[in-house]
Amino acid sequence: MASFEVSTHIAASPERVFEVSLDVDVHTNSLTGSDERAIGGVTAGGLRLGDTVTWQARHFGIRWRMTSVISACDYPGYFVDEQVAGPFRRWHHRHYFGPDEASGTVMRDAIDFSAPLGPLGTLTEFVVLNRYMRQLILLRNKYIKTIAEQQV
Repeated sequence: MASFEVSTHIAASPERVFEVSLDVDVHTNSLTGSDERAIGGVTAGGLRLGDTVTWQARHFGIRWRMTSVISACDYPGYFVDEQVAGPFRRWHHRHYFGPDEASGTVMRDAIDFSAPLGPLGTLTEFVVLNRYMRQLILLRNKYIKTIAEQQV
């Protein structure tokens, strides 16, 4: 199993960053390069505890689908999304939001995932996926930062 963490400082309140992070439209707009779309479950607006969304995107030239559920949520401190169907053997993404010293927010993503295919999947995690998934999260967070820092 692979895991990584990413922290992003955002000049907005934890409440604002939390809400922006749960917005399906923000997510799809942050990953337009992979043609990310919500095609099932909640397909627009904000997600809440228990909601599911099925994503479709193109990565490595292949169209993938993944259904995730918001399995834990404590406004405005954290939420968890995890795969219930899709390409990973496991995908568990914890989102944390806390105040920073500059009246903004530290948004921290903690991700654990496992590729299918046993030892070949483990090798793929190490050689390709860990770096690729980190870059996707960084790209997503850059967009969240831009949107959250805009005036409401």
